[in-house]
Amino acid sequence: MSSPALAGWRLAPVVAGLLAAAAQAQTSTLAPVQITGNPLRAEESAAPATVLRGDELVLRRGSSLGETLAGQPGVSSTWFGPNANRPVIRGLDGDRIRILENAGASFDASSLSFDHAVPIDPLVVERIEVLRGPAALLYGGSAVGGVVNSIDNRIPRQPVQGVGGAVEARVGGADAERGGAALVESGNGALALHVDAFGRETSDLRVPRHTPVADGQALDPTTRVRNAASRANGAALGVSRTWNDGYLGVSLDQLDSRYGAVAEPDTVIRLQREHLALAGEQRGLGGFWRTVRGQIGRTVYQHREIEGTGEVGTTFDHRGTAGRLEAEHAPVAGWRGVVGLQAEDGRFAALGEEAFVPSTRTRALGAFVLEERAWSQGTFNAGLRVEHVKVWSAGDAPGADPQFGAATERRFTPASASLSHLWKLDAAWGVATTASFTQRAPTSFELFANGVHAATGAYERGDTGLSAERSRQLELALQWQRGEERLRVGVFEAWFGNYIALEPTGATVEDVPEYVFRAVRARLRGIELEGRKRLLDAPWTLDLTGNASLTRGTDRDSGEPLPRIGPLRATLGLEARQGPWRLGAEVDHAARQNQVPATDTPTPGWTMVNLSLARRFTLGSNDALWFVKAANLGDTLAYSASAVPTIRELAPLPGRSLKTGLRVVF
Repeated sequence: MSSPALAGWRLAPVVAGLLAAAAQAQTSTLAPVQITGNPLRAEESAAPATVLRGDELVLRRGSSLGETLAGQPGVSSTWFGPNANRPVIRGLDGDRIRILENAGASFDASSLSFDHAVPIDPLVVERIEVLRGPAALLYGGSAVGGVVNSIDNRIPRQPVQGVGGAVEARVGGADAERGGAALVESGNGALALHVDAFGRETSDLRVPRHTPVADGQALDPTTRVRNAASRANGAALGVSRTWNDGYLGVSLDQLDSRYGAVAEPDTVIRLQREHLALAGEQRGLGGFWRTVRGQIGRTVYQHREIEGTGEVGTTFDHRGTAGRLEAEHAPVAGWRGVVGLQAEDGRFAALGEEAFVPSTRTRALGAFVLEERAWSQGTFNAGLRVEHVKVWSAGDAPGADPQFGAATERRFTPASASLSHLWKLDAAWGVATTASFTQRAPTSFELFANGVHAATGAYERGDTGLSAERSRQLELALQWQRGEERLRVGVFEAWFGNYIALEPTGATVEDVPEYVFRAVRARLRGIELEGRKRLLDAPWTLDLTGNASLTRGTDRDSGEPLPRIGPLRATLGLEARQGPWRLGAEVDHAARQNQVPATDTPTPGWTMVNLSLARRFTLGSNDALWFVKAANLGDTLAYSASAVPTIRELAPLPGRSLKTGLRVVF
């Protein structure tokens, strides 16, 4: 499974080497300020965001970003089995949700198809930030629904003195995970070095006894999801020159993964990715420009679908370069702000019998400005972004059967604007309002697809005449915070003038139903609630936590609901702490989803009970955290309403499981 570029790497010797090199010094850490969608590093923001870090991330961490984040306010997942599992935010998925690494773009194929995994493993992530709602102003049209930003320290951003690091091991769960990760950081205050490595292996997912359905046919009853096992490993090396007011660094990371394609019992997907990144920042500049930060990354991604015979059926190759530059200026008439440029250039190729899109190239160049002004009653923000996007299709390869037509190109100039205000009623209460207008250029597959898509079981046909997707959004939220206690209640509504939807034509092509990408009028609206309340303070602390979210999506042309919108979901938990002990109990409920289009069927509701126990202690002179998690105690049979119908009854959600792990920081 090892990548040719890093052949010979194995987790065990790397971990052993890191432990042998460990010393008593601690590594510097960044202040817990939200980064995503907050280039001015304000302490409060009108945009709704979720941040997972520290012990909370360790306890929530799953084998994919989708599994890790599912159940957070407004967040579900595509759930194409346990491996290909992309986040869904407020009912939007695919190219409307931007997946970032350290606020930078990465190239993969996860937005193209539900069976393509996101090539980011949560084991090596130190922090995950989720921005719900439009973020196109800062990150482009593909962030119209939100952003998921995974943050690591592979390029050290602050001075490091001495040697420090962490080791984590995990075992158990419904997928019988055997995994571990380790990192070490060393520095002399001027030069900082980061090394990390991880490995993970899972078995076919254990689920409650059920009768799976494949291609409309009932299979034998089982307690496993077929062809769901996986193996993955990866490593990274980064080095930075650091100083008090900035840094400049470079990193190289590699990921190699094999996982079963649940929809096809004999197909294994081999995913390999290598990513080279350069990033830097200079703060405290004199004159008009106060801070300048920038990054550039190069990604080489390959995804091969290997048939049971060992032959490669289809190969997806995506490689590209993305860069970003931001500059903060000094206050002008009370306004402080940031201007920026973002550029991306990606080449995509799909070769083989299941290729349903041609080889394409996409270039995008965007410029944006975000300004902020504080006044006695709060903070006002205004921003504008303009992009130029060019999408080429190479058409049919020489000598190939006609499928995609002649080479062609489309050009778009999407624009986005936003206004927001955070009104402080008093020290604790506030009202956040946001109004935005966004445009998104169609993707290469929305424009040029023409073939059978195995993951959806349909013949998908693009439309080269599509125009940029346009939407308007409004959001209003009441929020309160006092110490660790908090409450936020928000409502939102989005209107799409030409929502690009994949809809059935009623015809059949090559013995499968035909679907086409077409622009429709659509509306999404919803409500979100989240909070934390201290019930008991001593000698134990006892906190009540909870969140609930509901999104409704409607195709206003047909009057039918939009597909794959999750139902009302609510989570209520109790968290008790005393000294080094932490005990958690959680009830997670999803209502029955009856709001589905005619091409889908309702998804039954479900309720799960989860427990967790964690204890901090010292191991020698090192800080350690041990945890155990019991999930779905009632072994409830549950299905994901946001999964595509072809996979929903084939891959239920995980059954009863027990997982334990240990994390040591030195």
